[in-house]
Amino acid sequence: MKHPLPLSQWLNPTRPDETCIAWLGTREWQLGELRHDVVTLMQALHAQPGTRWALCFENSYLFVVALLATLHAGKVPVIPGHCRVSLLNEQQDLFDGILSEASLDCAGPQIVVSARSASTSTHGHDITPSPIAADSVIELFTSGSTGQPKKIIKPVALLDAEAQMLHTRFEQRLDGCRVVASVVPQHLYGLTFRIFLPMACGMPLHASMLYYAEQLSALPAEHRYVFISSPAFLKRLDANLIPPPVSMLLSAGGMLPWKEVKETQSWLKVWLDEIYGSTETGVIAWRQRIDNGTSWQLFPGVTLRAEDDEWRLLSPLLNDEQGLLLDDMIELVDDGFRLAGRRGRVVKIEEKRVSLSEIEQRLMTLEGIEDAVALPVSRGGRQGIGVVLVLTESARQQWQANGGKAQEQAWRLALMPWLESVAVPRYWRVLDEIPVNSMNKRVYAQLQELFS
Repeated sequence: MKHPLPLSQWLNPTRPDETCIAWLGTREWQLGELRHDVVTLMQALHAQPGTRWALCFENSYLFVVALLATLHAGKVPVIPGHCRVSLLNEQQDLFDGILSEASLDCAGPQIVVSARSASTSTHGHDITPSPIAADSVIELFTSGSTGQPKKIIKPVALLDAEAQMLHTRFEQRLDGCRVVASVVPQHLYGLTFRIFLPMACGMPLHASMLYYAEQLSALPAEHRYVFISSPAFLKRLDANLIPPPVSMLLSAGGMLPWKEVKETQSWLKVWLDEIYGSTETGVIAWRQRIDNGTSWQLFPGVTLRAEDDEWRLLSPLLNDEQGLLLDDMIELVDDGFRLAGRRGRVVKIEEKRVSLSEIEQRLMTLEGIEDAVALPVSRGGRQGIGVVLVLTESARQQWQANGGKAQEQAWRLALMPWLESVAVPRYWRVLDEIPVNSMNKRVYAQLQELFS
């Protein structure tokens, strides 16, 4: 069958039942099993009144089952961006029910999704999945500048177009490979590269996420792999391990320092391909980093237009024909463009989008904190979050009496149920008041100096 396949054809009945879809260890899931599991879940969803279902999975095979069953049932898949129970309970108005691989202590309807056992026959399922509507969408949530979850509506047709764009650019290097990843399908990078790309291109996908370099090294040597990674994972590679047969290495979400790029190439014998994009925009550009000055190249059909000191993106992967103003500052060069920093209150910490506004809002709910400012702090080549606090008199006295460390740890523990681990502040400062300028705006340069 011709690739890439749109999502509506992933279960195409003319494809052989024996087509390998996913694997985990010695267990392989075939297309016939996927059809069975999708129909089983689709029937369960038909019996539920709710329309919008949150997908909370790390297992990518079960994620595919839930995604397809939701769409074939005429429902809307909602990808909240996390699987944290505290936030799911707080964000109940974003969805009508939850699909997950394990029972969660959340209010509202839940369906625990499981794969059929390997011994169960896939034959005899006389129900064909309902067609997927041409205007079907997936809802994703990401950190907005206000600190509240920002909803991004992605038509399935645009995600299909993104897979087509990637297939056109990388087809020869993808051919014959399996896909492994160290990123979750809860964000667009993982959704696009760990789910849509392998399913569209007929590449078996690894059901589990890789957490450690040892897991990467232990991949069976009889296959070739495309590794969907992040800079944070690549920084932790161990050159003493046996390198796996990785034919293509992709990374997104932030820039890997040149030293680690060279070390990665020396170990895997393949140069890193980086992807530039966002949840709102989809992929924008790519570069294969063969030297530290490699420029970004736009994908076909994608253009950048200067508007004063900002840049407007025009892309076939956008809903809006008017394009989108980017948060990134861009510098054009002869052979492409370079990135020159970000605007706004959303920053990248270890490739995760972190809302500084949300951190500040969470801090302000804690007893004894009157005002708070969060900002990124660089130490030893790594970034973390620093916060400057104004405390009540009693909280300040307690801070001084305890030397600060015990109180910092208490604040960290209070924030952990609500924030990604990289968003929990590492550096703390206490002032009598937050410095402001003549326009009553916070003086961030002066605040940064507190952490120098």
